[in-house]
Amino acid sequence: MRMIGEININPKNINEIDYIDNNSIVNKNFNIMKYIFNNISNGVLVIDENNIINLLNKQAENIFGVLSENVAGKFLEKCIPNSRLHLINGESSVYILKKDSKELVLLRKISPICLDGIFKGNVIIFEDISKIKQMNEELIATKKIRDKFEIILNSIKEGICFLDKDGYISYVNSEYLNISEEDKNILGKHINEVSPNGIRKKVFLTGKSYIEKVKNKQKNIISSTYPIIRDNNIIGILSTVNKVRGISILSENSCDISENEEVLEENLNIINKPHKAFDKFIGHSQKIIEILLLATKAAKSSATVLIRGESGTGKELIAEGIHYASERDKGPFIRVNCAAIPENLIESELFGHEKGSFTGAIKRKLGKFELAQNGTIFLDEIGEMDKNTQAKILRVLQYKEFQRVGGEETIKVDVRVIAATHRNLEEMIKKSEFREDLYYRLNVIPIFIPELKDRVEDIPILVKHFINKFQKDNKHKQVSKDVMNTFINYSWNGNVRELENVIERILALNESNIITLKDIPLYIKEKTLKSSKSNIKIFKDEDIISYQRGEILNVIENVEEVLPMKVYERMIIEKALRKYGSFNAAGKALGLNHKTIAAKAKEFGLEKTTYWKKRTI
Repeated sequence: MRMIGEININPKNINEIDYIDNNSIVNKNFNIMKYIFNNISNGVLVIDENNIINLLNKQAENIFGVLSENVAGKFLEKCIPNSRLHLINGESSVYILKKDSKELVLLRKISPICLDGIFKGNVIIFEDISKIKQMNEELIATKKIRDKFEIILNSIKEGICFLDKDGYISYVNSEYLNISEEDKNILGKHINEVSPNGIRKKVFLTGKSYIEKVKNKQKNIISSTYPIIRDNNIIGILSTVNKVRGISILSENSCDISENEEVLEENLNIINKPHKAFDKFIGHSQKIIEILLLATKAAKSSATVLIRGESGTGKELIAEGIHYASERDKGPFIRVNCAAIPENLIESELFGHEKGSFTGAIKRKLGKFELAQNGTIFLDEIGEMDKNTQAKILRVLQYKEFQRVGGEETIKVDVRVIAATHRNLEEMIKKSEFREDLYYRLNVIPIFIPELKDRVEDIPILVKHFINKFQKDNKHKQVSKDVMNTFINYSWNGNVRELENVIERILALNESNIITLKDIPLYIKEKTLKSSKSNIKIFKDEDIISYQRGEILNVIENVEEVLPMKVYERMIIEKALRKYGSFNAAGKALGLNHKTIAAKAKEFGLEKTTYWKKRTI
């Protein structure tokens, strides 16, 4: 255990802080400060007086290619060789960092941590200025503050302001006051008094995020304001402001100043992609992307997850992905189908039994919880479990311990629980069929998976995936427009599992290179035609637009009719954005102005689609 001032840092878990001054504003908003610390655009590295690493944020991890848990408590020189971080306190400089055959241009500044006049270490701040050749300002000076997190937040050049859930300003750093030129005494005041018509008030009222470019006394400012949500409730509003720096210098090499603003705006909108552990879950619709991002975040914690969705939607794939995207990925992933185990055997299956505990128990047997030690147990169809077993599951969740059937030994376990069900647990609670206390223990992070009929834009992608999975020869199977049309308009009560079975059946019986209506099961064609009073037309304009994820080209090749011009136009714009990663680069490739690409992206709903954006370190 190491100390910086009055703050205890545990190298094994740098995100846990055992003690903070009770009068500190950061202590009152600790989770918010930690969130801000790990999401600011600059890399921050904290070392003690002996050059031992105590703390670094996510951006610093990305810059140097290290993980916090692997370097905390170790000497800086051993963890980040050739980093040339030996600086004099207060010094700022620009240097080149070679990473993965590329060069990063970093602006760095080191500031001392002095508490009560005693030197305790240094805060080193890094800003990636690879895209900006010159800077007009240095990072703001670090002030002497008792709490280390306030030192860090006041050392960055990004203005930060936080409103609590009632609209009162509970935190603001000096850079925010400097950029916005607001009254220095706004802390503790209500937003109605400070800025009744501003963007912060708009977000407070609507709960929606806004990013705006504003001009304040000859200064160009990018303001990003969004709600902080926990358990579906808004717990505060976070607002950040940045000055657009070096515009006059950069404009000499640019045909349009807005291109430089675009770079900053893109940096403000970087969103993590789903973890690669979820690659097995096929789907690129907006609903699925949001679910996978939520599951990726859930994997980073040890909280219990409850996955909801109809049979065949992929609940087990989400559970498996959460396990392999978590710190428990080296441990076992144990699956339990609660609906498939008889009621009189489920306790033995879950907790094990001792020899002679019942007829047929000829030897000791380890239960699923014991087998899942240091890993994850997936309780599928938890709604089918009897209430007696529910009570014992609740005890394991509360106390992390259980006893085998017929045994007296109390066994401690370290297991993460992920549950899933297609049942309406809320209705079951009303009917006294499911324990309410267990429901709240399981429902810490709820994830709802939509039915296939609610994400039809994924059907062409799934069809192609299953064709590649099941075809036994190397022939390229094509799907006729009538077949794809039928698939899209069918209800798919069995969801993805039903679609998978249908494709497997078709490929087993089809001997040609193209799948036509005669290959489709009769019940699917009858239900589809019965549900439509007129001939079903393949792809409505809005549907065509939603099918773009790099897969629509394969479908259009089999469509004889000519599609609307805007469909092809959208395909071209999206392909260029996916390949080049920005409005500016895509515009140059297509011979169009950056503003034209931005306008088209907005028209087609692509400006907020993050899968084509490139991550900038």
